[in-house]
Amino acid sequence: MARTIYDKPTRALLKDMLSDLGLKPGQVFTTARAIQWFQEHYPKLKPGSIRAHLVQASTNDRSRLHHPATNETDDLLFKVGSGQFRLYEPGKDPAPIHELVDGDVARQEQLGEEDDDDVSPVAREAQPGSTQFALEQDLQRYLADNLHIIEPGLTLFEDEDIKGFEYPAGGGRRIDILAVDKAGGFVVLELKVEKGYDRVVGQLLRYVNWVRKELAEPGQRVRGIIVCRTMSEDLRLACASIPDIELLEYQLSVTVSRVPVLELPK
Repeated sequence: MARTIYDKPTRALLKDMLSDLGLKPGQVFTTARAIQWFQEHYPKLKPGSIRAHLVQASTNDRSRLHHPATNETDDLLFKVGSGQFRLYEPGKDPAPIHELVDGDVARQEQLGEEDDDDVSPVAREAQPGSTQFALEQDLQRYLADNLHIIEPGLTLFEDEDIKGFEYPAGGGRRIDILAVDKAGGFVVLELKVEKGYDRVVGQLLRYVNWVRKELAEPGQRVRGIIVCRTMSEDLRLACASIPDIELLEYQLSVTVSRVPVLELPK
């Protein structure tokens, strides 16, 4: 069972909050109200963690699919707008999202069909002899499972049952990989399957400062790493005077070995 700060996991405390607020069907509450309630009753929980659990509990938010532990017991809320929720009403509301379906935006994201200015159409398909991943999700999953190749002791951040893979960072944004180093500091990884451009810096800095504000303890270090196939000179220049930002280029290597054929009886 995942480690919890209090006697109950946050997903159970969320149910306590809904009961305490005495919400009626159709009554809307905001993320700010939820954060306020937790600050009054369970102040050790960080705002970022509360936001992540609201996503997990929202039956119509596709981002909940990024949390593998999500199940029917989390079908509590219906998201009516940015930062606005009401109680989920079975039979009235659409069926909760529990898996990807054909035509789903989440499926399109998984298949890399959404437009990305940083990726050329050619790069969306693996080319013969290519030394890059075909899709950003492939790179993301590989690194999430092998964070030690980034640096020794680096592990995926765990927020009870919610892991630091596509971690929600407010406004519908998601951090590619949120990790923790061996010293206990946060590490935000921003990934680009092909070439990294200077505009990636603003995106990464936003995530780094969001983690400082919403998740980190006072004095806890938060740094960022950009991983891509090749770095543009503009990106290297943009990061030249920014502390706690590292640039990494990845390379793929595939080897094959000959296997002897079976000898059939004569």
